[in-house]
Amino acid sequence: MDLGENVNTPTTRLLTLLNVSALKSRKRTRDEDSPAPKLNKRKTVKLAEDITLDPGPSILHDRTNNDVGDEVVGGDEENDGVDLQDVTSPYEQHYGPNTDLVSEISRSSVDQRRWTSSREIVGTLRTVFSLRNEDITLPSKKLAKQTAIPQRLRGPFQARQSRQSSDQRQVQDDLLSILSAHLDLYNPALSLEDHRSVRDVVALHALDHITKKRRRVLKNNERLAHAKAASASPPEDVQDQGFTRPSVLVLLPFRSSALAWLDALTTHTPSPSYQIENHSRFLSEYALPPDAVDKLAVAEPGTYPRDHVETFKGNVDDNFRVGIKLTRKSVKLFADFYGCDIILASPLGLRMSIEKEKSADFLSSIEILVIDQMNALAMQNWEHVQYVLSNMNNLPKDSHDADFSRIKPWYLDGHSAYLRQSIFLSPFETPELRALFNTTLKNTAGKVRVEKIWPAIQVPESIDQMFIPFDCANPKDEPEKRFAYFTTQLLPRVLKSAVQSANTVIFIPSSFDFIRVHNYFRKQSSLSFAVLSEYSTNQDISRARETFFSSKKAFLLVSERFHFYRRYKIRGIRNLIFYGPPEHPQFFSEFLSFPFLDDGVEASDVMSKVIYSKYDKFRLERIVGTKGVKGLLEGLL
Repeated sequence: MDLGENVNTPTTRLLTLLNVSALKSRKRTRDEDSPAPKLNKRKTVKLAEDITLDPGPSILHDRTNNDVGDEVVGGDEENDGVDLQDVTSPYEQHYGPNTDLVSEISRSSVDQRRWTSSREIVGTLRTVFSLRNEDITLPSKKLAKQTAIPQRLRGPFQARQSRQSSDQRQVQDDLLSILSAHLDLYNPALSLEDHRSVRDVVALHALDHITKKRRRVLKNNERLAHAKAASASPPEDVQDQGFTRPSVLVLLPFRSSALAWLDALTTHTPSPSYQIENHSRFLSEYALPPDAVDKLAVAEPGTYPRDHVETFKGNVDDNFRVGIKLTRKSVKLFADFYGCDIILASPLGLRMSIEKEKSADFLSSIEILVIDQMNALAMQNWEHVQYVLSNMNNLPKDSHDADFSRIKPWYLDGHSAYLRQSIFLSPFETPELRALFNTTLKNTAGKVRVEKIWPAIQVPESIDQMFIPFDCANPKDEPEKRFAYFTTQLLPRVLKSAVQSANTVIFIPSSFDFIRVHNYFRKQSSLSFAVLSEYSTNQDISRARETFFSSKKAFLLVSERFHFYRRYKIRGIRNLIFYGPPEHPQFFSEFLSFPFLDDGVEASDVMSKVIYSKYDKFRLERIVGTKGVKGLLEGLL
């Protein structure tokens, strides 16, 4: 083998990892009599905390949190109707060491994006199934039954379901049938009413996955122990884990979101069956201080838009990460990343952790990825999400004392990304989210996208609305074409009109477009304008609103991110120019209602113009409806 070639192949990297692991093992043997390490020295944590065996250095033993008593084999988990040894079970077929889903043909189909799509009705959900071309299984046959979930989890869940409405129960059952089949799920039509129930069912699915994985490990530990006690050869079919312990990652925008997810997880692990460790600390760090008043939560209904309240009530810090370790009797919060099962984190918090440690090995064995509130993450910094995804399911840089005889073959081959299940949740769809779903997900089992028929949004009647198209043949040229149309066509016509060139708000969805338009206005000495952006201070906001309302400034530039975070009502508007349709459809109706905050304003006094191209289909659809968007795009496609 030429060492100068293919040094980054999985095989070469894995051999390097094994050599490093062996060297470390010999070093530990030589240093047995050395002084004890410092107490504050960072420790290596392994996958589970089971009965202690001695099959060599194992990723199973958590030296820092070796709660052996919590992992007793047997008890009420063993006889719950789910046979983990059953090779026909959905879990074993997907995550078993000998799964057929990572064959060369399957991986090639995914890499070349050879998918066959079909529209299917799953209960009350309109869905699009995408399966590999050679996968001839009918979509309806892919769905799994609730009985695949252990009774210890299924019982409390069904008891709570009995207290819900029939519609909510149906949505949960429909999603659970998809999730239990280990298909990727993209739901860009998640309503506020259904968000909590959907979060509960995804949390149940994650706990179900961890429970089955842990019990498989415990069962194999027992087999190894029996073989050792009988001086027999150890069983060879004990491949039951990945390189590191964490198997579920949940990406969230705010600490309040993490608190909601912990609540969802703990509803499935109730007391006294489970003990939650460090819960008080979690509440102190992820909820608001006891003496703080949450003005959104205590305000009278209708004071703030409901979606704004649900998004921003509570602690909205966007830099956090926390590990959660599950045992048979406890849920331990703030566990070390290499000793936990679930990671709740913001993309920013996770990125800072990766860059600080110069390692993302704790993401090497993620088997379920959940990204919730993707619309809020898109309003933060989408690059952080992409960064985290690029660091997932890669071969680790360090062995972390892994027992390679227990690692599943498809991990060693570098194929774990083809089995990772991804779950994306958002109230609406954007091109970035669709691109992420179409191009980055590799689950060979298939993927499902939920569809929604959007109604036209309600706006005040009799307002003069104009939807103005511009031609663009290439999405890469779209920002340039839009800016050119605005500065050379639309804005000059507006400035010629005394009525339209005063009391005019220009709403700009993209932050990059906002900066560009702002710079253009600054260079035009004849234009009188104020600015409201996400970086505006309270003093800047008050000054801009006052000068615009008093007509001291003719134009007001408003970024969508400003309105997303602040949600101010703006008075003095008579003309609205949407540089592009808003991502959030409710923003469109809100701005069209703002002129009527002033006394004596008639609908005929208000004018709205929306610039759009064929690449604005998703945003237009949410405003004019699924049926209406066809007419607007006719001739552009």
